[in-house]
Amino acid sequence: MWKGAVSFGLVTVPVRMYSATESHDLQFRQVRASDGSRIRYRRVAEADGAEVPYDQIVKGYETPDGRMVVLTDDDLAALPNRSSKEIEVDKFVPAEQIDPILFDKAYYLEPDKASAKSYSLLRETLRAADRMAVVTISVRSRMTMAVLRVREDVIVLQTLLWPDEIRKPEFDTLADVPEPSEREVKMAHLLVESLSEDFDPAEYEDDYAEAVEALVQAKIAGGKVETPAAAEESPGQVVDLLAALQQSVDRAKAARAAASGNPASAPGAEQQAAEESPAGPAGPASPAAPKKAAAKKAPAKKAAAKAGDPKKTPAKKAG
Repeated sequence: MWKGAVSFGLVTVPVRMYSATESHDLQFRQVRASDGSRIRYRRVAEADGAEVPYDQIVKGYETPDGRMVVLTDDDLAALPNRSSKEIEVDKFVPAEQIDPILFDKAYYLEPDKASAKSYSLLRETLRAADRMAVVTISVRSRMTMAVLRVREDVIVLQTLLWPDEIRKPEFDTLADVPEPSEREVKMAHLLVESLSEDFDPAEYEDDYAEAVEALVQAKIAGGKVETPAAAEESPGQVVDLLAALQQSVDRAKAARAAASGNPASAPGAEQQAAEESPAGPAGPASPAAPKKAAAKKAPAKKAAAKAGDPKKTPAKKAG
């Protein structure tokens, strides 16, 4: 997801960055109870409820007093960006000085083949010093703090939260907390010693995910599965996109036919003209309709002139 170089002093280590973690949180879909059909959401404007296409959506910043400031791509491009394709080590700090609450996302750094030796040098330096390297990096155009640390034989870049992103625990119940007695403290220490072991995350299991999987499999085995229609499964925007593309193709063909001086030769031109008429197929003909009908034969011209009479309109009878 990022390619650049780590530099500490005069040593440069070209690296590629990959996400080190992935979420296995269960995601349930919202569906209609009667048939399991997916519930879709549309992007609509609060002002009038109109659906907004992607190409008309921009970023906006809401001020504390509720006003909205629209930011264009040019506005965002003009913002300062201190980062290049380089991760520069600012300092090496003792690991215990980094509060774990600051840790955000973890990424693996892979060295280029030509930089394997310098990568190994930085890794072993971090390992031997028992320190973390504090760096700054820009990911997706936003500069952030991070640290470099070693996990097994890989250098891990761990982004950090900014100090103002850490909430202060302001609990009234902590104001007058009684101190534990000396005997209680000693007993608690004995309990800690009796439960002291090395940490192995593989000993723990996500029993909730396993229970959900077992439940789903049981329902499948029992035939309690809804199978929505294929059309309902496809995303709504895809259907809309296909319709928009088809309409664009039809209009492009009509435009080319009109430019060639023969609008009637466009595929579906008469049907499109009728559908786009403000009054529908039986409504008054557009200014171009008489000319188009005249190019074919006189009876069509007469019918177009009296399109308001449904009994004498061929298009009405065909419908």
